[in-house]
Amino acid sequence: MATTEQNQMISQAEAMKARLISKREELEVDKYFRALVKLEGSDLHMKVDAPPMVRVRGELRPLNRAEIDAEEMVELLFPMMDERNRKIFDEDGGCDFAHVCDVEGTEWRFRVNMLTQLGRMGLVARRINNYIPPFDGLYLPAAVEGLCNYDQGMVLLAGVTGSGKSTTIASMLNYINSKYRKHILTLEDPIEYVFTQDKCLINQREVGMDVKDFSIGMKHAVREDPDVMLVGEMRDEETFMTAIHAAETGHLVYGTIHASSASTTIGRILDLFPEEMHSAIRSAIAFNMKGIVSQKLLRSIRDDVPRVPTVEIMFFSPTIRKLVLEGDDHKLPDAIRIGIAEGMQDFTMSLKQLIDDQLIDRPTAFEVAPNPDALKMALKGINVSQPGIL
Repeated sequence: MATTEQNQMISQAEAMKARLISKREELEVDKYFRALVKLEGSDLHMKVDAPPMVRVRGELRPLNRAEIDAEEMVELLFPMMDERNRKIFDEDGGCDFAHVCDVEGTEWRFRVNMLTQLGRMGLVARRINNYIPPFDGLYLPAAVEGLCNYDQGMVLLAGVTGSGKSTTIASMLNYINSKYRKHILTLEDPIEYVFTQDKCLINQREVGMDVKDFSIGMKHAVREDPDVMLVGEMRDEETFMTAIHAAETGHLVYGTIHASSASTTIGRILDLFPEEMHSAIRSAIAFNMKGIVSQKLLRSIRDDVPRVPTVEIMFFSPTIRKLVLEGDDHKLPDAIRIGIAEGMQDFTMSLKQLIDDQLIDRPTAFEVAPNPDALKMALKGINVSQPGIL
């Protein structure tokens, strides 16, 4: 006779199977997801009293149909949610989940945010590529590869929503998958890229489907013998503390964080904690962080390359570690500029390289440059590093 625990496991497995099957059922809204794929767009936006819109090469374009009224929007979007997400949507006014849609025999995954605005339903969905592009296909600096070769520590990808953080991390994990025999464990909400095992054993757990919540998932993770962990977004104190503890105990941990640059990421992490903990957190960052990569996606001038990242890289060299420990965060940008020999670069260096490689034009570079004057000097061949400032 099956035990209560076995019955619970069977019920969970059946629920999971039912959810996967339901994702593959044809929904009326899927025609807009198919349009997004065929137009090679990155995002789908659906709002009441407006036609569906897709983002192509960074610009929003309306699809050729009439505006969607409130009643039709509910009919389109409500069937996408399972019972769990409907409960979250009702309680929070929005929810995040993955959606799968068949496009001419190929399954595509989308990261969906269901939202409420002015009391009406809406949707924003991000298309996830079916394949994980290698470093060469992402136009990332060669130094990023070095962040895949550590045995332990933490690596953070910083940037705003839509800056390509998830794709970069997926590429880094796939590099490890192709080179090392390790156990990669991901905890995601929702799962975006689905990995194909090469040399690594890979387990991917989705919050809400495979594990109740992130906290429980992280408690389980350290007992599941991972070598490499992806813990998703550093959004609160508990997440960061669990992740840094995993790094301290011999794991290589990857995560993302919303920050505008590599240097300002330190302050963003500290904002998660009360001031009396800042000294201890600085110490934990200094001795466990291996590197922070910050990126922004820019429109390319090449027809065969839709968008390219401008990238800032900060490795935790002895100089960077010392500045973090002493609280001299304002000196970090200069330390990055003079750390070029160690593989570091700031956005000015990155933008200059993208212009030199004829991937972006000058107006685009100056539009996003943190320091336009420094970029002007760099394009004239003037080195703006100041070795004596530290």
